[in-house]
Amino acid sequence: MCTDIIEHGVTTEGQRVRPHWPDGTPAYTIKRFGICNRYDLREEFPALTLRRTALKSAMDEILWIYQRKSNDIHDLNSHIWDEWADETGSIGKAYGYQVGQVSHYPDGDFDQMDRVLKDLRENPYSRRIMTNLYTFSDLSEMHLYPCAYNAIYNVTQEPGVEKPTLNMLLVQRSQDVLAANNWNVCQYALLLMMVAQSVDMVAGELVHMIADAHIYDRHVDIVRELVRRPHHPAPHVALNPLVTNFYDFTTDDLIVEGYEHGPQVRDIPIAI
Repeated sequence: MCTDIIEHGVTTEGQRVRPHWPDGTPAYTIKRFGICNRYDLREEFPALTLRRTALKSAMDEILWIYQRKSNDIHDLNSHIWDEWADETGSIGKAYGYQVGQVSHYPDGDFDQMDRVLKDLRENPYSRRIMTNLYTFSDLSEMHLYPCAYNAIYNVTQEPGVEKPTLNMLLVQRSQDVLAANNWNVCQYALLLMMVAQSVDMVAGELVHMIADAHIYDRHVDIVRELVRRPHHPAPHVALNPLVTNFYDFTTDDLIVEGYEHGPQVRDIPIAI
């Protein structure tokens, strides 16, 4: 994907762009439109081995959004959202705030995640099981518009397999490939695994649709160096099998074994 973007992408240089570097310089990108990547969690966990992805921190953020349903950075153990928080620590009506919004249904009132879990248990072959973080009426009160915003769950019954398979389609409007791609992939792979274990299913495919997949101008040389690095076998990633309630998972329940990877890339500049 990275090689394709660099070799065949188009540049935004000279265009009016919103992101900028901390020094005020416009942050231009090389981009490709409409990328689709598929990851089968039954085969391997898709953690990048060219450099390390911080899996516990990735899991903590996904729990912050979908389990704790928080928009307060004080509920998060990393500092990745500090740039977008106000003086109270809030990121506005974004991410976890949207997950926690309660809607009325004929069978009761549920927030987005509770509805997903209920439907997967009671009506698993429904084609309407999803979460959506992109609420237009609340965008003006979000400190950052959602990037990965739509997770659609789909259940299949594979021949010869006792348990149903839970799959997910993740839709993302915009992706900073170097800084966030594998982070998001691992996050939603872990979310899929946690939800599947909670509803007694097998975690299957994660399909990742990216509308605007881009590499920032100050990231291109870093990406070129990364893709030349040797690959390593995927790590073994699992969850504590004793946890069967989605709301009981913590990062202590993440099991990572055999994670070989190249050296970390330090001080990646982040466009804001």
